This record gives sequence, structure tokens and C-alpha cells, in this order.
Amino acid sequence: MCAMNAKQTNPACKALFDRLKANGKTGKQALITVMNKQLKQVFAVVKNGTIYQPNYCSQKP
Repeated sequence: MCAMNAKQTNPACKALFDRLKANGKTGKQALITVMNKQLKQVFAVVKNGTIYQPNYCSQKP
């Protein structure tokens, strides 16, 4: 349910969903990808103990 809401309200998730749909993925496949992206973001925030930053860019060594 969170992924369904995110694809409507979160610009990054909406762009990901629309891009995957345009590339021929089904709606369910694109929604699962949005869900996985959210899970990775949540895990990273909890693991690092930081606040979510929508424009965060990791620094590669």
C-alpha cells in the first residue's frame, strides 16, 4: 500500500514507475520495484541513524 501511495505522491517513485511502464514492465512489476526502492531507503536510514534526505548522493571513495 505504501508503494501505491508513493507512486502517486513521491516524484522519484513516480518517475521510476513511469519509466518502467514505458519500458514494457507490467504495473505489478513496476510497483514491486518501487516497493524494493522504498525498503532499501528505509533500511539505509535506520542503519545509518540519519534523517531521510530526498536529494542525498552517496560519496564514492
